Amino acid sequence: MVPAEVRARQGWTTGTPLVLVEGETGVTFMTREQAKAHVRAQFRGSHAVDDLIAERRKAAQQEDAE
Repeated sequence: MVPAEVRARQGWTTGTPLVLVEGETGVTFMTREQAKAHVRAQFRGSHAVDDLIAERRKAAQQEDAE
């Protein structure tokens, strides 16, 4: 149960669905919208798709060389 004071500060009402994320520094609770915003912020400026494609091309070249 999340204390009423925390719910009030976060703008959560009783029954608000929360996402629980376990990380190296502990556990974080957030709403789905907060989780989406958090993930977007982490990837802002990132070229994740380009990085993935480059990684796959490198792996394919290594496989072809074997």
